Amino acid sequence: MLVLALSVVFALLLDLALGDPKNKYHPTAWIGMLIGKITPLAKSNSGGFEKLGGIFVVVSITALVGSVFYFVDHAFAYLNNLDLGIEKILVLASSVFVIGLLLKTNIAIKGMQRHASKIMDAISRDDLDAARTNLSMIVKRSTKNLDRQHVISATLESISENIVDGITGPLFYFAFFGLAGAFVYRTVNTADSMIGYKNDLFRNLGWFGANCDKVLNFVPSRLTSMIMIIAGMIVGCNWRQSVAVMKRDGPKTESPNAGYPMATMAGALGVRFEKLDHYVLGDGNTEFTEKHFKTAISMMKVTAILFAAIFTIPVIVALSYLGWWNIA
Repeated sequence: MLVLALSVVFALLLDLALGDPKNKYHPTAWIGMLIGKITPLAKSNSGGFEKLGGIFVVVSITALVGSVFYFVDHAFAYLNNLDLGIEKILVLASSVFVIGLLLKTNIAIKGMQRHASKIMDAISRDDLDAARTNLSMIVKRSTKNLDRQHVISATLESISENIVDGITGPLFYFAFFGLAGAFVYRTVNTADSMIGYKNDLFRNLGWFGANCDKVLNFVPSRLTSMIMIIAGMIVGCNWRQSVAVMKRDGPKTESPNAGYPMATMAGALGVRFEKLDHYVLGDGNTEFTEKHFKTAISMMKVTAILFAAIFTIPVIVALSYLGWWNIA
């Protein structure tokens, strides 16, 4: 119990302080490369066979990743339950460090802030082309014709979505299933971001991954939205408007999950998020300022801390007392 709880705290502190390692040291980047290598093997002229290929890609990689980290979890459980003397302290400290380090690779607070800041810096220089290029790296929509306000809107929407995909989703599944849960979630999420497109190239291949991602995010997205409201209160946003917009506009997006954190953020900031020809979330205008960006980043950080404190760590403690976890 103590090891897992401290690992969560260490992972958050590590990410807030340092951000992501280079791709060659990043397990999520390795998972992405594996998906990229296996996906072409699943291509077929038959839509039905491509769907089967897409199932194979997701199931095979999640099974591999889940198995690896299932054994990692159990290895740490075994070490922490050995009858040791003074060495026990070293084992506990090492466990917190390694588990926290691995969990951190599923969390992207600092990384999202850095990337979003590049977009906003380009906007401040009136370099719209650079802003569009940077934005295209974190969204699925076409960015080449977006104006200044729609670029900023898409950036703030991405920050909102990242709170679930890159922070609370992994923390949610870590609470129940340890590193195996966090990494399986991240694998499915990565597969969705890479091949979960509804275009001719990926419509069939990405179908299974996209739907798995929807299932896995159903509870975390709604739970996160509730905690975002509390975060909004702490940073001085209009929490009542945040609740109203979430309830009204959360279901408006094509994704059954993405709309909830985005609508919550739109309501908290008092702005309107708009994806052309798809959705409008919020009652405000689309005149964004630097303050909106800074507040969104603050909400993301506060939500991460609150989610760990209100949900992840209490669930770990409760499950430990119920005998679910057998790690110290």
